[in-house]
Amino acid sequence: MWGGVHMGLERVHSNWKVIGEQPAIGSLEKDERQSAFPNEQGVSSALHGSRSISGTIVNYDGKGSEETAKRRRLSSAKQGPESSSPSDEALSTLPCLVTLGVGVKITAVSAGGRHTLALSDVGQVWGWGYGGEGQLGLGSRTRMVSSPHLVPCIESASYVKDRASASSKGNTSSEGHAYRVVGSCVKAIACGGRHSAVVTDSGAVLTFGWGLYGQCGNGSTDDELSPKCVSSLLGVRILGVAAGLWHTLCISVDGGVYAFGGNQFGQLGTGLDQAETLPKLLDAPSLESMNAKIVSCGARHSAIVTEDSRVFCWGWNKYGQLGLGDSIDRSIPSQVPIENLRMMNVSCGWWHTLALAQSPI
Repeated sequence: MWGGVHMGLERVHSNWKVIGEQPAIGSLEKDERQSAFPNEQGVSSALHGSRSISGTIVNYDGKGSEETAKRRRLSSAKQGPESSSPSDEALSTLPCLVTLGVGVKITAVSAGGRHTLALSDVGQVWGWGYGGEGQLGLGSRTRMVSSPHLVPCIESASYVKDRASASSKGNTSSEGHAYRVVGSCVKAIACGGRHSAVVTDSGAVLTFGWGLYGQCGNGSTDDELSPKCVSSLLGVRILGVAAGLWHTLCISVDGGVYAFGGNQFGQLGTGLDQAETLPKLLDAPSLESMNAKIVSCGARHSAIVTEDSRVFCWGWNKYGQLGLGDSIDRSIPSQVPIENLRMMNVSCGWWHTLALAQSPI
């Protein structure tokens, strides 16, 4: 464990090693005020953080603070003159069961800034919470969905109308109209601050929600109200996906890392500070001959675990959340100095990072 150790994080089990100085309370409050979405900790990964108990979801909820008008962008204006309802303000301070359809068994969940996705054992995606930017994938800007609804992932994005794109993937039909390319079910899910991403059984990536920084990966900064296939990745079989506050990362079956979205703190790992609206394969020298198998996004930093059990981090590092012994941001992946442990998993939070390890055999 490394990074900011506040809000109870210092009370971890004695076997955990905490790396990084505890920031002063005044500093934390200042950072909260400066943050675009202080309570939207878009920290998710398809390969970590899933929790299911016999297919039943235990849900924790809390009210997010009001965002600044600057970052709410024009998308908020598009929502119309809807006012907050009493349900918008409700808090649940104790775990409560989330009721889904009869017989639905949940295998993974992902929590975003104000929304939640759940993945069933048959590859269906359920969503609920705030959907003002389309992050619930329901085709609208519905601000509050208080009960789980099926997200039409495959139905919305199963077909590509572009013959050239489809034919290059071997999916043309004799009629030449629509081409099935993205698979038959969803295998992995990820929630960001205000956007979502899923991976299908064929290795396609679908994104939906807030797109201001290009985090939906389709070459624009428009919001995506329904799941849309990231077409530039159709030639790559994607294994996992993670979503941060403003960015998205994908890893392929051959270990490549693809990044797109906001890059204000180097969280894409491209070595530059410019946003990417299309997926960009990371080619940093530090990743040469490295194959990523686990990926995670914090709000503004990123991490991977490689096949040979190394951990690499990059992006925002104000509180030492990169685990590199300082508080300097990194724009390219940097290896975290961990010795004599086999790294199994990594999970990025807002100000900190956790890694799961086991002693070498």
